[in-house]
Amino acid sequence: MKKILVSGSAGLIGSEVTTYFVNNGWNVIGIDNNMRADFFGPNGDTTWNRNRLIETYTSYEHHNVDLRDREKVINLVKQVKPDAVVHTAAQPSHDLAASRPFDDFDVNAAGTLNLIESLRMVTTTVPFVHLSTNKVYGDAPNRIKMKELDTRWDYDDDTYKYGIAEDFTIDQSMHSLFGASKVAADVIVQEYGRYFNMPTCCLRGGCLTGPNHSGVELHGFLSYLIKCNLEEKKYNIYGYKGKQVRDNIHSNDVALFINEFINKPRVAEVYNIGGGRENSISILEAFKLIESISGKESIYEYFDQNRMGDHMCYISDLSKMREHYPGWNIRKDIKTTFEEIYYSWKNRTK
Repeated sequence: MKKILVSGSAGLIGSEVTTYFVNNGWNVIGIDNNMRADFFGPNGDTTWNRNRLIETYTSYEHHNVDLRDREKVINLVKQVKPDAVVHTAAQPSHDLAASRPFDDFDVNAAGTLNLIESLRMVTTTVPFVHLSTNKVYGDAPNRIKMKELDTRWDYDDDTYKYGIAEDFTIDQSMHSLFGASKVAADVIVQEYGRYFNMPTCCLRGGCLTGPNHSGVELHGFLSYLIKCNLEEKKYNIYGYKGKQVRDNIHSNDVALFINEFINKPRVAEVYNIGGGRENSISILEAFKLIESISGKESIYEYFDQNRMGDHMCYISDLSKMREHYPGWNIRKDIKTTFEEIYYSWKNRTK
């Protein structure tokens, strides 16, 4: 059986990738030390998801390894000799990075280097998929001419009618320290592709979401918003009149694309992976949609100060992904995604 190494395997994308590849006949070796609980406290704890994977899948093997521990990572990769690597582990929060910059950089940048160099020590022919972020573009998307609509901001420039493409600048903008550490990781992965001719790709995610997301206020906008509605808790909106837009992609659609890339890998590629225009939604629109599902009114407080480096509107242009991998497309629409997250939280809080 083929072996795939998945970092952050108890997280949202890691667990979805694990499930997908186990169900398709692979052995999955997961790396996850539940640092999300350290970052976000009990609400971010992914122990439940780790246990679910261990109990459900006999071909899943879990390793409680910290990616910052270079020697342990090197030894594990040498031992496993994987046929593919999917790197989803990260410190994912803008705000937390500012208060814990060393941890943020050590996990996001150094952790990525540890994993990809460990793989290079074993082989340069195995696909390496890195979950990057749209925050590598910093706040430069806010320089695009915008128009204000009733419930959202949108681009007022036909250049971006399908969203932001991969050639958009990542330079000379405010990224947050999180964005900066992810830029470092992104460029490292590209360089290993170009310099060592390794099959790598960076997936610059919009809002990646799904029913296995342990969303918290500092990270996981959609999951957390839906949880607040379910539990009748206040949701805080920071700036932009609540009209800031994100494109949301279901974690299963991400896993499907990763499979496409592993089957037909390319060298040093970059893809903006998100829900595209059809799965884009503002905070105000998200309130209305979850209210139509739950029957409960959302409670929120507005603060007239946006988060530093936050996007007014971010929509991923999926053209390059669809051109390179025509067998892939978005399968889960925004309403289905909302429903799955809602019922997942409902079952977890019983």
